Amino acid sequence: RKALNHELSKLFSDMWDMDVNRLVPGKDYTIDLQGKADVAQQGDSAVQDSTARHLFHNVNEERLKSIKTFATFISLLDNYETSTGMAEVVTPEEIVENNCFLDAILATEVMKLAHEYLLKKTLAKPNLANFKYQLYDIWFQLYARKGDRPDSCGFEHVFVGETRRGKQILDLHNWVQFYFQEKRNQIDYKGYVSRKNKTRPHKDDQVLSIQFSWKGSVKPIGSTFIGVSPEFEFALYTVIFLLAEERVTRETVKIKEYELQMVVCRHGHHIGTAYPVLLSTSSE
Repeated sequence: RKALNHELSKLFSDMWDMDVNRLVPGKDYTIDLQGKADVAQQGDSAVQDSTARHLFHNVNEERLKSIKTFATFISLLDNYETSTGMAEVVTPEEIVENNCFLDAILATEVMKLAHEYLLKKTLAKPNLANFKYQLYDIWFQLYARKGDRPDSCGFEHVFVGETRRGKQILDLHNWVQFYFQEKRNQIDYKGYVSRKNKTRPHKDDQVLSIQFSWKGSVKPIGSTFIGVSPEFEFALYTVIFLLAEERVTRETVKIKEYELQMVVCRHGHHIGTAYPVLLSTSSE
């Protein structure tokens, strides 16, 4: 395990404290953890289901849609063809939606802190409009995952999720997308994944490892933040991406009670993938 990155732990914990748009567990939403998933049956679509109900018991959608960063984020979730290899078509309306989302998150204290930090490292454009172009390129510029058809972008991969040949789930690490897919009965939550000799997670935990099936495939283990704002995840992944020198970067950080490995992979000048891996919580 890589040594704890104290500088990033402090930065990300400050962002956590500033994340006024984060939803409060038990108040703005409740989750229903149910049973523990069987990880031995990796990739098997007939995987045993340890749950009878959805992961999200309820979410206050009015609150969600009244927060500008969530509202603009939600409008992006239906803009993508989730199957890789299928060329993406970006409409003028979708470009407007992308820009509205970036404008909304750039107005938050969380993203301002990320920008300040990156400026000190001379990794961000000083002017906010130029920083926004930089973010657009990193997250929304299309590229080809395989072959030559621009079929993907960082935002789609990380937040919306993709499938490969209908057999493999790629990413989908965002709780809002998970909630809406579950509401439409597109996702089947199979149970939580606990680490060796560890206790079961708590319903107020805001980072979880879970198993689920989506579009006919099973994701044996997927870690995800729960309840956090889109700007919080966006800020974390952007900072690590811009600091990174290798194709795959793993940073061990402590954000409040959660010890996480933050994984960010590059695809040239763009984000290939980004997600948290839960290592431990201080309640253990």
